[in-house]
Amino acid sequence: MSVTTDAAASALRDGRAVLGIELGSTRIKACLVLADDPSTVLAVGSHAWENSFVDRMWTYALDDVWSGLQAAYADLVADVRTRHGVALESVAAIGVSAMMHGYLAFDGDGELLTPFRTWRNTNTERSAAVLSELFGVNIPLRWSIAHLYQAVLDEEPHVSRVRFFTTLAGYVHWKLTGRKVLGVGDASGMFPIDPATHDYDAKLLEKFDRLVTERAYGLELQQLLPEVLAAGEAAGELTAEGAELLDPTGALRPGAVLCPPEGDAGTGMVATCSVAPRTGNVSAGTSIFAMVVLERPLERVHHELDIVTTPAGDPVAMVHCNNGASELAAWVGLFDRFASVTGAGLAADEVFGALFREALDGDPDAGGLLAYNHLAGEPIAGLTEGRPLAVRTPDSRFTLANFMRAQLYGVFGTLALGMRVLEDEGVALDRMYAHGGIFRTAGVAQRFLAGALNAPVAVADTASEGGAWGIAVLAAYVSAAGDLSLDAYLRERVFGAASFETAEPDPEDVPGFAAYLSRYRAGLAVESAAVTAL
Repeated sequence: MSVTTDAAASALRDGRAVLGIELGSTRIKACLVLADDPSTVLAVGSHAWENSFVDRMWTYALDDVWSGLQAAYADLVADVRTRHGVALESVAAIGVSAMMHGYLAFDGDGELLTPFRTWRNTNTERSAAVLSELFGVNIPLRWSIAHLYQAVLDEEPHVSRVRFFTTLAGYVHWKLTGRKVLGVGDASGMFPIDPATHDYDAKLLEKFDRLVTERAYGLELQQLLPEVLAAGEAAGELTAEGAELLDPTGALRPGAVLCPPEGDAGTGMVATCSVAPRTGNVSAGTSIFAMVVLERPLERVHHELDIVTTPAGDPVAMVHCNNGASELAAWVGLFDRFASVTGAGLAADEVFGALFREALDGDPDAGGLLAYNHLAGEPIAGLTEGRPLAVRTPDSRFTLANFMRAQLYGVFGTLALGMRVLEDEGVALDRMYAHGGIFRTAGVAQRFLAGALNAPVAVADTASEGGAWGIAVLAAYVSAAGDLSLDAYLRERVFGAASFETAEPDPEDVPGFAAYLSRYRAGLAVESAAVTAL
């Protein structure tokens, strides 16, 4: 639904807007939507930030969290004034989302005990192996419980002082509301969730406490974890202190209701209307991951798959890859520079578009070329570190079209390895939804992903702000949850008038990508050797 400028201004003055904030890996985004029609975006704001590699750990400073949030919010306020001529002073509801997993541990006084350890760290291999064996559930390296147990194994002094640990979204929400809670989707990346209770698995909590009795006596995990809430539940109100943290000017009034904080995987599902069984979504950015909502439990445990949940608590198989489109963007940047020095004068988006369209003329198997996008370690591929590579044999058909197709295929390579496991489990998909900047050039990455998954891939015209918009939708849902399930709310109230561009699997791309993936799997030995040698 579209609204007139006067109607939007009136809604903003009356506090009938909803704010969504997402802390992504490279940008902090803010998105303001209409409370009674969250498909209508009223304003946006953003701020760029970067992680740091400190003491061999990927981290973000908490000061940067707040300065970044304030900058993104100020940018949104400026957009409100420019678009609607209104000074933003209040909102009806707020949602906070951020990168899932990781480890933020605090003592009894609320002081951070060790720098934030993000999802990108892979130092938890011993911990994840022990916990996976103990629980009979795959515990990935990036999960919060793997970080805590690794700290126990390493006898880190801070463990005895931990009184609370959470994710980045949970931390921000706590500071805005005073409540230590987490949405069930984000919580499922901290510790396994019982599908019957939509809460932490009580039997596994007991197993963990027994496991750490000798090394960390008195550690009771249930007391350290945030409370779990499902989509639609109210999760506190914006306090005066929280309002000042977001808006140091003092213009923002407290009192807005907050929804449960969620991870970027959950908000991606919402932003693509894929929370029902037999649907799924792919989110591509710095990392890339697929979420597939399950009809039934999987028959076996697979290290390639996380079992997490939708924001409503339904089980999801997640294929999470640490490396997404960054290496592709680096190559496009190289060609962009070439265009610049030759005087072509193309904008960055034009360079992306030209190279992506060139890939359509490549051979279905990318002409025998291979591209590995591993800037960081990739557990699914068995890599502890990354070494980006472009590989070919003397008889490969080395053309620009094949090179760009190989790079695009490479973004989906590790993801496809995990998705093949789901295929072997007999998991059926009616449609996959996709979002992320890689899909902005129409008909290219979307088509190749359809070929890689051998399933239709749809891109909606509504999720322009991705996760920030998704968490705004979840915040708006709090006032409607008594009447509609989350799936019904999305289909009827949010996506009812949305249009989707759907790409069916191309009959040549499907076997072409399969041939590429076969070589890709074999070539991982080259990648592994590069990690050792370089």
